[in-house]
Amino acid sequence: MKIPRSIWIVPVAVLSLSLSSGCATYRTISTAEQGSSKVFSGTRLDVSAIRGDEVALRKFKADPPRYPLVDLPLSIGFDIAILPLTVPIATGELLFK
Repeated sequence: MKIPRSIWIVPVAVLSLSLSSGCATYRTISTAEQGSSKVFSGTRLDVSAIRGDEVALRKFKADPPRYPLVDLPLSIGFDIAILPLTVPIATGELLFK
């Protein structure tokens, strides 16, 4: 089965936009400090940027991506993939405060 060329345009455009604007999950995890949000941090950064919630955006030490609506599905996937790493770190910080 051959896939028409016009169907490939949308995924390629979405991926190129998300790669050029940066991944919110990578930005938040790479700048994470003790006590900062870690579980689904990229998704929360994207949602805060979409909603225009300046108070929530100040909690993160990272700037939101240029196109948060495009980055949102990719951040959800990446946040789910690293969930086994972020949950123990976040709960360990809560237990040993």
